[in-house]
Amino acid sequence: MSLRIYNTLSRELEVFSPLRPGEVRMYVCGMTVYDYCHLGHARSMIAFDVVQRWLKASGYRVNYVRNITDVDDKIIKRAVENGESIRSLTDRMIDALHEDADALGIERPTHEPRATEYVPQMLSMIGTLEGKGLAYRSPNGDVNYAVRKFPGYGKLSGKSLDELHAGERVAVLDGKDDPLDPVLWKSAKESEPADVKWPSEFGPGRPGWHIECSAMACALLGETLDIHGGGADLQFPHHENEIAQSEGANGKPLARTWMHNGFINIDDEKMSKSLGNFFLIRDVLKSFDAETIRFFVLRAHYRSPLNYSDVHLQDARASLKRLYTALQRVPAASVAIDWSEPHAARFKAAMDEDFGTPEAVAVLFELAGAVNRAATNEEAAKLAGLLRALGGTLGILQDDPDAYLRAGATLDEATILAMIDQRAQAKAAKNFAEADRIRKELQDKGIVLKDSATGTTWAAAQ
Repeated sequence: MSLRIYNTLSRELEVFSPLRPGEVRMYVCGMTVYDYCHLGHARSMIAFDVVQRWLKASGYRVNYVRNITDVDDKIIKRAVENGESIRSLTDRMIDALHEDADALGIERPTHEPRATEYVPQMLSMIGTLEGKGLAYRSPNGDVNYAVRKFPGYGKLSGKSLDELHAGERVAVLDGKDDPLDPVLWKSAKESEPADVKWPSEFGPGRPGWHIECSAMACALLGETLDIHGGGADLQFPHHENEIAQSEGANGKPLARTWMHNGFINIDDEKMSKSLGNFFLIRDVLKSFDAETIRFFVLRAHYRSPLNYSDVHLQDARASLKRLYTALQRVPAASVAIDWSEPHAARFKAAMDEDFGTPEAVAVLFELAGAVNRAATNEEAAKLAGLLRALGGTLGILQDDPDAYLRAGATLDEATILAMIDQRAQAKAAKNFAEADRIRKELQDKGIVLKDSATGTTWAAAQ
């Protein structure tokens, strides 16, 4: 079965076929680094981390670019409030971004360009657009893109210009021919710090947000990408404007496939900083381990909305423990994935259908059941090895099972082992009431015992 991806542009599932055989060029819009990342950012990073992992598992070489917006109105405002330079703030927030992403097992992209490093490329593209009559200078010194001169404007959102205008709350023109015209170059304001003022033929200023991604994507991946991705909230106006700018300048499709991940919701409302209903990744990590957060995201399809709550994370933790419990039975054998093996084949079929992680995770539970039912340790070890290998394509199940299952225990290991020994002695003396009391005491303190023919093992309960 060939990989099929839902293309936001065509609104259809399409067989994926990169421009260059065996190579995928993927651009994903990254963070604006004025504050710490929240779980909504985590969802996008995890979604496209899984995409690039599966593409690699499918035999593709992946050139993955995830940009960083390090000049923006919000960044300038926060830096001024903090009394620090733009660079000091953005460096600090980029370090924090890496800490959060690394904790969640998100692999670093091939390239992580900062917008401020590509201002010359942005100015070149703006000059090209002006030369083609697609950009114009406003009396206030800004340079704007003329959306009405680009015939395809609205094709990603599926709306006409008139429909898009109907959604405008206020028509603040600021010298624009049309309120929808995005700013390509913002003229410098006297009140702004000196480190956000670049010299240009248009006068001193800084790039608009949309032109940043157009220029960086083209500079690093070429004029046409295989995949362009980001959160659903970027579909309009950011990605719509990227298409108009890039295709207007280059005369070629910006991307063959457009992918957009769904939101994380709080009480059915999108999690975002602007709404004030967000949870920072680093704060959630104080209560839940990183793999649980990743598994929580993986259990939903990347395009579906995902409702956040502690209860949902607790359920994800308990489910993940079931998989690790299967891996705890025997040391997993080191195996290369045989995609013709029934479990692996079903897993692949799920992932090849628009990265269907919920169905793929269901296969992992089937495989865990097979591990537990295996007649011999050798068979169990092979199945456990496959479980671990398939989990690795999603970025999970790579921890030591004993270490993972014991994490969060409220008693130290020596005390737990001593109580297990006391329980064994009570059972040997046929004092079953005492043995049950010890088991319950351990359970009340978050420790679950599992008896088998070879002895008793323990794990921390959720």
